Amino acid sequence: MAVNETLSTYSDWSYASGLAVYVLAMGAYAAEYAFGRKPARTEAGQLVGAGAPVAPEPPRPGVIVEPPRATVPERAGRIAVLLTGLGAVFHFASLLLRGLATERMPLGNMYEYVSAVALVGVVAWLVLLRRHNIRRLGLFVLLPLVILLFLAWAVLYAKAAPLVPALRSYWIVIHVSVIVIGSGLLILPGVTSMLYLVRKAHDANPARFVRVASKLPEADALDRISYRVTVFAFPLLTFGIIAGAIWAESAWGRYWGWDPKETVAFVSWVVYAAYLHARATAGWRGKPAAWINIFGWVTVVFNLFFINMVVAGLHSYAGV
Repeated sequence: MAVNETLSTYSDWSYASGLAVYVLAMGAYAAEYAFGRKPARTEAGQLVGAGAPVAPEPPRPGVIVEPPRATVPERAGRIAVLLTGLGAVFHFASLLLRGLATERMPLGNMYEYVSAVALVGVVAWLVLLRRHNIRRLGLFVLLPLVILLFLAWAVLYAKAAPLVPALRSYWIVIHVSVIVIGSGLLILPGVTSMLYLVRKAHDANPARFVRVASKLPEADALDRISYRVTVFAFPLLTFGIIAGAIWAESAWGRYWGWDPKETVAFVSWVVYAAYLHARATAGWRGKPAAWINIFGWVTVVFNLFFINMVVAGLHSYAGV
């Protein structure tokens, strides 16, 4: 199968463009976070400001009320969101063009896999922005995603090529796609759980992390986001592992063989199951649950890089 080199080149250009736009978005998020006001609180205890809508007082008859002008940090935050969306368009185009160039799903090597995981994380972040007032978390969310994309470009890049024989199965669409979505979603609760610990430390001692934590959402809000995203991602992780076992039976004649990647994936599943259980148990809510969630994210990243690149196993055919 011949590779369309023109589309492959356009894919690389789109990838680089998306990465550059994400870096610009990080700068805009950083500007809003650094120079924006601390979020205020209403009588009901809910956060306002920092981009959150505040109910205006009803205008008096005959009085023309001009809408309040957005401050410079608020404008920077809005620009950051627009840049994130633009970066996602370039990012998606890079994967689409790679798939068209090779006439296959663009999930055949580590470069494509990491790029797809990061794209899911970006899209999930944009969806959360429409439901929660968490725009000031943008710098902290984009930072690990940009690092992943940079490592994929600098270390994991592979030229567009047909799939290796071991991956030529319809199960790559089912198993790998679901794992990509689950892994990308789990980036967000990993970040928010770490920020939750920072916020709790600041609440316990206002002198700690004052420059960072004072502008974060309340700890309870961060905890709820971590929990809800994990609840959504956990069934996907579960189905992805089951689908992988079915594919293993058809490819290798057994459902499970304790291959290093299978083993660490199972460890990740156990950790996230423990997190959901801890989150539902009164004595383990809060900091203990957050630490479990962070550890789960560490196992996912460990499986993504160390197992794929250092440890030899049956999954090593994907290459880098």
